[in-house]
Amino acid sequence: MFTKILVANRGEIAIRVMRAAKELGVKTVAVYSDVDKDAPHVQYADEAFPIGPAQSQLSYLHIPNIINAAVHTGAEAIHPGYGFLSENDHFARVCETWGLVFIGPPATAIQQMGIKAGARRLMEEAGVPVVPGTEGTVTDLEDAKQIAQKIGYPVLVKASFGGGGRGIRIVEDADGLADALERASREAQSAFGQGDVYLEKYLINPRHIEIQVLADKMGHVVTLGERESSLQRRRQKLLEEAPSSGMTPELRSAMSDAARRAALAVDYESAGTLEFLLDQSGAFYFMEMNTRVQVEHACTEVITGVDIVQEQIRIAQGLPLSITQEEVNFSGWSIECRINAEDPDKEFRPSPGQVTVWREPGGPWVRVDAAAQEGYTVQPYYDSLLAKVVTWGRDRDEAMRRMARALDEFRVEGVKTTIGMHQKLMTDEQFRRGDIHINFLAERFKGA
Repeated sequence: MFTKILVANRGEIAIRVMRAAKELGVKTVAVYSDVDKDAPHVQYADEAFPIGPAQSQLSYLHIPNIINAAVHTGAEAIHPGYGFLSENDHFARVCETWGLVFIGPPATAIQQMGIKAGARRLMEEAGVPVVPGTEGTVTDLEDAKQIAQKIGYPVLVKASFGGGGRGIRIVEDADGLADALERASREAQSAFGQGDVYLEKYLINPRHIEIQVLADKMGHVVTLGERESSLQRRRQKLLEEAPSSGMTPELRSAMSDAARRAALAVDYESAGTLEFLLDQSGAFYFMEMNTRVQVEHACTEVITGVDIVQEQIRIAQGLPLSITQEEVNFSGWSIECRINAEDPDKEFRPSPGQVTVWREPGGPWVRVDAAAQEGYTVQPYYDSLLAKVVTWGRDRDEAMRRMARALDEFRVEGVKTTIGMHQKLMTDEQFRRGDIHINFLAERFKGA
């Protein structure tokens, strides 16, 4: 068992990882930028180490500073959380060079699944259905026009590297293709340092469904069912639930089998998520693999009783999974609302500032993963996520009623939040029916 791990992240995910480690008897090291020296994740850890100025590139994304912190504090392993360096194969290799265990998948798997065009080819070879599109990247406009004509408009121009909805453009007809190629490539170059793009058929109002997988070093792969992640604004998720109201047992089995094949195809280890698009006919297509723990992993934990972060730590130590596929059981329904410091009435504009009032909800079957408190300063440098509220119910209706109650109890003042938007969703008749898709929020909220 590790004796000490460093968490190369901040916010709620840093505390989430530290809690898992504490239950395993493992001490934790927090890292912090200058503006985070008094942050809750720093206070929670057993010890903390400074890693630089507020700007992420000089602190949380600065690999030498992270490694220095681990070596200086005697940490044996590094958990990257999500975002920042979590899907950076170079960072995983640097950890190995310094004799540190990277609590995540092998660098080769991160690299293979991080290059979207290459991942498509791998998935096709593994028998995983993919959205019709190009075999590789496109650079020639005339070739792109011929390909788009073949697969049929509308099409998506997508960045081969990165994620988070950046480097993506919808193209309705041939007249808009050149501009979309140029804009997507430029945005991808700026965000990810790589400007390669590829084309993919644009599906009309599909659902966004993801399958959680766990894989150990012995070749065992377990799937933990699906999460519905269709409620998004500008391709950033805001609400997730497990299971999905659009799923059938047959579809769940087929999608889980595809996810298992995908993980085995890249010799995957650790926790990972296969993301699929489910069209209105019931056909599903591979979209990408997130080679890290997801923000929404709590939904799956609530209905399965499996601690995904602890499994990550166990796997990194070379231990087998603590659960077999036959032992995976699903109970009830869970909903997760992301509480962001954003103003939904002003196109989800970030709302930095000091939190003057913070009152979390409670009661039976309500889980709050947070890293904010009264007096906490929401910084403009980082992601706006303040907390995740997760409720469980025996069915979807009970989970929604419990979420509505929890949101009514949640009081945050000093900054704008998405609490009010989630409250509206809990009373939206179409949402309550489960009739949702990836453009659902855009149809109801300006700027979504």
